[in-house]
Amino acid sequence: MSTAQTPINPEVLNRPLVCCGPSGTGKSTLLNRLFSDYPGQFGFSVSHTTRKPRAGEENGREYHFVEREEFMKRVDNGEFLEWAEFGGNCYGTTFAALSALYPRRCILDIELQGVLQLRSKASKQTPPLEPVYLFLSPPSIEELKKRLSGRGTETDSSIRKRLDAAKAEIEYAQQGKHDIYIVNNDVKLAGEKLEKVAMGFKGWDTCGDKLPEFDVKELE
Repeated sequence: MSTAQTPINPEVLNRPLVCCGPSGTGKSTLLNRLFSDYPGQFGFSVSHTTRKPRAGEENGREYHFVEREEFMKRVDNGEFLEWAEFGGNCYGTTFAALSALYPRRCILDIELQGVLQLRSKASKQTPPLEPVYLFLSPPSIEELKKRLSGRGTETDSSIRKRLDAAKAEIEYAQQGKHDIYIVNNDVKLAGEKLEKVAMGFKGWDTCGDKLPEFDVKELE
């Protein structure tokens, strides 16, 4: 049986997989590989954002690009399951975006503010949502800084904002709030663990890593 035909474990199919982790940990790379290996099995929830599209991005594919006024109107209407302001721009996931994904398994890639909102709202939905919270971790603070500065697309100011966000995300992760932790020290191994969790293969809930002993003061 090819990977494309391997079914997702029905026990996790209706449980959104919530991926969180600092910029520079490789979330996009790992998720794109997962989607490529299992085409049509996952729905990557398309978020709304007030930021401008980057080169090559299409409205409705990477994001739904909207003006801030429209975004806040949707917030006031209660359309968002979670939303956050990050780097001067707003990002959010609507209830409609999640329901449109069935029967694919929903994947969410959201910031810490969104995770906190989702935790408070998930159980209140009808039927209640039972997300699986996954934290993708860098192997070290030093490596995280190197990855961010090595992108070549970030200004000093944007790097500073991302490091501040990483500090908050790692501090939250150190409290043991996530269900699964994966340390992306080796892309192949990290990808295999993400695949196991996303597909719900046997042992998915115990295949994670131990979070490294980070000193978040290094991010200040």
